Amino acid sequence: MRAWIQNHPKAAGRGFWCLLLLGIWEGGVKLSHVSPMLFPSVEAVAYTLWEDLFYGSLLSQTLSSLWLIGKGLALSIVLALVFGLLSARSFVLKSLTDTLTSMAHPLPGLALLPLIIMWFGTGTRAVLVIIVHSALWPVMLNLTAGFASVPRIYVDTGRNLSMSQAAITLEIMLRASMGYLLSGLKIGWARAWRALISAEMVFGAVGDKGGIGWYLLNQRTFMDTAGLFAGIILVVLIGISVEEVLFAFLEARTLKKWGMS
Repeated sequence: MRAWIQNHPKAAGRGFWCLLLLGIWEGGVKLSHVSPMLFPSVEAVAYTLWEDLFYGSLLSQTLSSLWLIGKGLALSIVLALVFGLLSARSFVLKSLTDTLTSMAHPLPGLALLPLIIMWFGTGTRAVLVIIVHSALWPVMLNLTAGFASVPRIYVDTGRNLSMSQAAITLEIMLRASMGYLLSGLKIGWARAWRALISAEMVFGAVGDKGGIGWYLLNQRTFMDTAGLFAGIILVVLIGISVEEVLFAFLEARTLKKWGMS
């Protein structure tokens, strides 16, 4: 146990604080005798989460949300790479990309809801537009910053080796900017995840049974406070898991493998 804590100090620290907070939560509920309608116990929330995941529709709703955000993030990455690679080869396109990023990056996706509803309705396409808008600009901003930070000697070395411009861009500049790209993806994922949950709560059921946002909205409608807490905890757990598992895997396969971290 001690060896695992030494090898994983960050995970051990988070686990300790989570257990402490849960203990304070449960102790506070038991001692204060607060109404479960206002603040349910940890046991009630855990039971509701288990029941809704494995005997209700929460699992399918979670998979629906993850499928949507996966498609939106994939489209955002493709668009960011296209614009970023083109801007690296053209000053005019770089100026256009910088202008669009400075205009759209500070703009919340929910501020565009009236226009998105008018243009795309309230279905899956509208949610995808919000996800792409939330994730695209931080990814593009970090990617262009990464390209700008690549040492000139790297590019000159590629030219001396008779590499084509496309090969220099893909094999040298993109790899050298991988740390910036992953940082942009982390920010884009967090923004898109929040935007997705909010959009599902606004639009209602998207798809067959809706997503996690629709689940949260239903629990609020029926005053199921334990279900509300269960949904919120699930959103938090998914966010932590993506960052600690998926992004850790990507960093291990890129930055650490290439000696950049």
